[in-house]
This record gives sequence, C-alpha cells and structure tokens, in this order.
Amino acid sequence: MTFDAPSLTALADEAKTWRRTIHAHPELLFDLPKTAALVTEKLKDFGCDEVVGGIATSGVVAVINGTKGPGRTIALRSDMDALPMSEQTNLPYASKVENMMHACGHDGHTAMLLAAAKRLAETRDFAGKVVLIFQPAEEGGGGGRVMIEEGVLERFGIEEVYGMHNEPGLPVGAFATRPGPIMAGGDRFVVTIIGKGGHAAAPHLSHDPVVAMGHMISALQTIASRSVDPLDSVVVSLTFVEGGNDRALNVIPALVRIGGTIRTMQPKTRAAVEARFREVVTTTARLFNTEAEIDWRPGYPVTVNDPAKTQLVVRAARAVAGAENVDDNYPQTMGSEDFSYMLEKRPGAFIWLGNGDSADLHNPAYDFNDDAIVHGVRYWLTLVDQRLNDTAGE
Repeated sequence: MTFDAPSLTALADEAKTWRRTIHAHPELLFDLPKTAALVTEKLKDFGCDEVVGGIATSGVVAVINGTKGPGRTIALRSDMDALPMSEQTNLPYASKVENMMHACGHDGHTAMLLAAAKRLAETRDFAGKVVLIFQPAEEGGGGGRVMIEEGVLERFGIEEVYGMHNEPGLPVGAFATRPGPIMAGGDRFVVTIIGKGGHAAAPHLSHDPVVAMGHMISALQTIASRSVDPLDSVVVSLTFVEGGNDRALNVIPALVRIGGTIRTMQPKTRAAVEARFREVVTTTARLFNTEAEIDWRPGYPVTVNDPAKTQLVVRAARAVAGAENVDDNYPQTMGSEDFSYMLEKRPGAFIWLGNGDSADLHNPAYDFNDDAIVHGVRYWLTLVDQRLNDTAGE
C-alpha cells in the first residue's frame, strides 16, 4: 500500500473540514443524529461495501473488503460523542450548542478514521477486510459495551480491535503505548449513612452520621495505603459530601451522603478493592451505631493491551514516526476508556497520538490539533497494510 505524501496532506486538509464541522455541532452520549448522519453520508460516498447505522442507537459501522483475497478481519474504532460543558476557546468553529463541546478530541478521532476509510475504499490494497467502528457514548455511557451487547463483534466477524486517542503534552507526530494495562478501571459510588438525628446540644441522644462519615472518609484512604501492594496503582477519591442544613446548625442530621470514584490498574485488584470498600463502609457505620447503604456504580474496566498486538501497533507507529518518536513503555494513566470492553473480548491495542502543547482533555480551552490528523491517518493506513498484508510479520 503506497502513501503518497501530497495526497495524504490533501486528505488531511479535507478531514480538517469534517473535524471542524463536527466540533461546531457537538452531541452527547447516544443522541448523535447529526454526527452519525455526517459519518454515514461520507462512508457511503466513499463506496464502503457495507454501512450499517443504528447500532447502540447512533453507532455506525462500515466494512471495506480488500482485493487480495481472504484474510483477517480487523476493526479500527473511533468515538464520536462530546462532553456536557461550555467551550472557552473563541475559535471560529467553536461549539454552537450551549453546554456541549468536544473537549476530548472525539471530533478529531472521527475525522481521522473517516479519512482512513476514504483512502482504504479507494485502494483496497490488502487481504481480508477492515471494519470501521464509529462509537457513541464513550463519555460515561458505555457505548462500546452496548455495541458489543448488540453483537457488533460477531456480526462483522471481527478478530482484532485497535483504538487511538489524542494525548495533550505528547508532541505532534509522536505516538505512545505500552503492553498490558494502560488505563485504569474506574468505578463510582454513593454511600448513604443513616443515623438518628437530634439536637446538637444533646449528641448523646443521637446516632450522629456526620461523625461516622468523617471516620469513614479517613478509613477509606487506607484501602490504597494499607490494603494494596504499593506498586499496584489504586486511587480512592471522595468527591461528594452532602448532609445537614446551614440554616439549622444546631441540628444533627439523620443521614448524610458521600460519593466518589475508585481507580484500579489490575482487574484482580479492582475486585479486591471493591470487597474491601464494602467492608470498611459497613463496619465503620456499625461502629457508630449507624447504617450504610452502598450504591456501587461499576465503571469501565481496566484497558489492557494484548502484548503481541502492542508490538504490532508499535511497529506501525515507528514506520510512521520513526523509532525515536514512539514510546513503547508510556506511563499508565488512571483515566478510563470504554475501548476496554472491546479489548476484553478481542485481542488488540490502544495507542496515544500526540496533540502537542494543548490544553488538557476535558478542559474548556481544549481543542484537537489539526496538525495531528495526517499522522493519525497515516498510522491507521500503515497498521492495515502491515496487519493485512503481513508486511510487519506476526
């Protein structure tokens, strides 16, 4: 498969216009009618062999068959949804929708995969087939899980899955990944502590849930510091406290609520930490003659790269950027990613693409760097060439 530099530059420029259109019209979770319509229209115009919409409400899947006979079926995945926050960039293509913005670069991910689809449909210089997955609801909705539940992997015969995400702080043109766990599992919780309210001047007549809450918050921090191997990354963050009334400061409330998130980097640690969390909460509540109701909200699993497939994506990235611009032992991050669901079901790997010196992800000043588009498109095309033409071997 040939990658003519001028034509790829022109393709990247075209993708930039798609990206900015998507950026100006952000949509949330599964409700992506405009974005899905744009993606569907482009894929059909490109001449993909099959274009299927409506998966997980607004997900779109396209199939491109190679002309070199039968072979593997690999999937390339991008996310399409935005975030419920207000943009503060003052860009000419800034969000036109109140309290919605593409603050994580999914507009860029979508545009790069569309550009790769266009070139692949034109050339078809590979064996087997490429499945392109445009996924909704990565930002908290678990769209990847829903697509799996609706049979996307089996329906399209997907054998391997590959994902890519931009990374602020990593230079444009650079790539980074690592084998094994790369992003954390992220679970959330809300605990309601039920006591017995009363007059603040007679605390002995109440079962004070505020005192229980204070001890519980401190005790939960010992999960990471005393219950887990120090070399095994765990974060327990209490981010929500609710209770009492500032208009009645002489009243001990009958109940209070706390909430937060727990991040783990090993699947077995994730299960062990949940068990320890429940033990700490219930026993601490009991110590202060209160009760605790736990609302455990499972989040995305640990994102685990298949070691062999990680070597493949590193080879592809090095072919694009040079070995000096590919970090194959990039630090793990405690953020979460629902591509993890696909990696639980099929071997594959997730890679970071440099976004340069931009604002951080989920920041109101963030914008995807259009200069990264050509590098992302070249990576997708190189990965397809190496994997489906065996130009990089096993």
